[in-house]
Amino acid sequence: MNTRRNFLKSVSILSAGLAVSGTKPLVANMPVDKENLHTKRKIYIFSKHLQWLDFENMAQTSRQIGFDGVDLTVRPNGHVIPERVKVDLPKAIHALKSNGLLANRMTTAITNPDDPLTIDILKTASELGMTQYRMGWFSYDKALSIRKNLEDCKTKLLKLADLNQKYGMQASYQNHSGEKVGGPIWDIGMMIDGVDNEYLGVRYDVRHATVEGGQSWPVSLKYIADRINSLDIKDFVWEKKNGQWKPYSVPLGEGMVDYKRYFQLINELSIKGDFTIHIEYPVGGAENGLEKLTGSPDKVLNAMKHDLLILKNMM
Repeated sequence: MNTRRNFLKSVSILSAGLAVSGTKPLVANMPVDKENLHTKRKIYIFSKHLQWLDFENMAQTSRQIGFDGVDLTVRPNGHVIPERVKVDLPKAIHALKSNGLLANRMTTAITNPDDPLTIDILKTASELGMTQYRMGWFSYDKALSIRKNLEDCKTKLLKLADLNQKYGMQASYQNHSGEKVGGPIWDIGMMIDGVDNEYLGVRYDVRHATVEGGQSWPVSLKYIADRINSLDIKDFVWEKKNGQWKPYSVPLGEGMVDYKRYFQLINELSIKGDFTIHIEYPVGGAENGLEKLTGSPDKVLNAMKHDLLILKNMM
């Protein structure tokens, strides 16, 4: 059956806290101590996982599940592709706002301040009232030293910060496990040192920080705490497949991320920023941003409801 035609029925079922056949039961009756919630923090859903829906259905789904806003993908293969940003971004923002959702955050692939599409995205987003975006990642040039790489990246970031100031935007550079700039986190600190924090900060991802930092991730968190302006939420476990150990994403709360310690630290360090939930474990292709699911939409919606409730309980 057509996934777009039937998603509202699925959301209504999930909102009532009913389990979906073939999936784990929801935790709709989980006790949530509202007095202890980070009440000033909003919770967004990453729109990458809803790219199988059009703007209006994406917005209705996000609202009915209970998210405060949508972190909209404005990048190649995103909900809004850069070449169509002037036409499609207003439509997406209208759908979100008309459904009572926050529409001030987007995820982009922006790294080059001289790219004409960078200007188009920032100018259009600014005119629509958006204020924050996640950047793309820089790659290390193996022909250059690490220090030289970071100096070159900083040159671009300084210029990008000037653009952000012009358009009233704030960028976030996300730490991500692997060999790109931002894997070990200390390189982000070196790269953004001297760049105005009002216009460019850090999107902190504790899942990727744990992959790279093991038990030392609190040290790197403290290192960049005053530069963090937004937070990504997800979980993982290490698994050995085909003779190799790799991190695999799992539902929130079922993995290796020490969220008890995490919440203690972001309180102690007075770290600012709202949350974006990522559903990167297998859910019929939505984890990869597919426009056509390979499985039931119920599985996607159930996962979002589950992780949202787990996050609220941990908060």
